[in-house]
Amino acid sequence: KQWYQRRVAITAGIRKNSCFIIKSLGTTLSREPNNISGKNSFKANGLVNKHVVGIKAADKGVVLTTKSKGHLTSTTLSRGGRRTIKTIRAATAGSHYRPDLTEATIRKASAIIRSQKNKSVAKRRSRKYKN
Repeated sequence: KQWYQRRVAITAGIRKNSCFIIKSLGTTLSREPNNISGKNSFKANGLVNKHVVGIKAADKGVVLTTKSKGHLTSTTLSRGGRRTIKTIRAATAGSHYRPDLTEATIRKASAIIRSQKNKSVAKRRSRKYKN
């Protein structure tokens, strides 16, 4: 109970004054590390929460970041899109770590993996015209 009140107090302090805050079109966003949704809220805060889930791009694949016992642990997932999503689901909802952030984490990882795929260019076929 006491750790929760401490985190709420810290969040109230940095909610309006933080170097990570971006105000755009009436919405307050946050660019802090390990903030999956980008919203400036207690639930998504990557600085004060006890359990944190973060996703960022690697050379190939994504890096999944979690916090355990105060230390951040990073794992590189680069063995394909479906396996990556399965691993993320097992690490968040499957192990009861942060099941509320599972869908947002999968959405962000999918966008990163999609952006890393090679774009296939459609070949133009030449047609023989009748004279």
